[in-house]
Amino acid sequence: MAAPVEAIVTDLKQSVEDLEIDLLLEGVYRRFGQDFRGYRREHVRRRLHALMRGAGVETVSLLQDRVMHDPASSEILLRTLSAQPAGMFDDPAYFHALREAMVPWLRSCPSPRIWVAECVAPEEVCSLAILLAEEGLHDKTQIFATAANESLLEEAKAGEFSLDRWPEYAENYRKCGGRAAFSDYCHKEHGRGVFSSVLRSNVTWAQYSLATDASFNEFQLIVCRNALAEFGAALHRRTLQLFYDSMPLFGILSVGDGEGLNWAPFVSRYKALAEGQGLYRRVA
Repeated sequence: MAAPVEAIVTDLKQSVEDLEIDLLLEGVYRRFGQDFRGYRREHVRRRLHALMRGAGVETVSLLQDRVMHDPASSEILLRTLSAQPAGMFDDPAYFHALREAMVPWLRSCPSPRIWVAECVAPEEVCSLAILLAEEGLHDKTQIFATAANESLLEEAKAGEFSLDRWPEYAENYRKCGGRAAFSDYCHKEHGRGVFSSVLRSNVTWAQYSLATDASFNEFQLIVCRNALAEFGAALHRRTLQLFYDSMPLFGILSVGDGEGLNWAPFVSRYKALAEGQGLYRRVA
């Protein structure tokens, strides 16, 4: 009889914690304006448990008390639940495929626009900017980089990265078909790597929530490689519809591989451009 009793107690604790998480996420939305209510529950739970261990608290309710009353705790929580940043040229196969698909399409557009959604670090947007520069498209292309977390957005806007990553980024750039030296696009300043201001000159940074905001422009390329995997079904579908509404016919969507584009109605709206790379062209 012990095993069934233990199972009941475990289920009860899980049920109570589910309620606590609901209350925490609702409070975060109402207090700070950031909406994680539509994120996958297992993703939220895993990160909350890590925070709880670090803070030395045993329940989500105790964590909520700190988050609501301590600015440092709330900042840590908001950063922890936000999308994880992409690396600099972190996938050679992807960037080779992106260059091949993107360049002819953008060259055919008089004033192309790119949207990098949930861009919480400069590496992803600067990787794109380097590709554009090397293909002679930088000056005529406008990049919009958005994220829900204002603090992370401001840090990304500064264009800085750890010098410890410099050798890795330079090697990634080479593997992705770079045509110059990585140092042509960045320099060292005050113990940090800094991407060139010229490289970042065509980037507009803006706070934007995929959970609550509406389409704000039309984009020939939309990139969202990391965030969708953390979204629950309803938010996932909302975001894909938002991207669809923000893209012209033949526009390119870059997401994580297999990120729901095999679901109706999206399966008939896109055509895969490169197997396993999460690159799709809108065809309907």
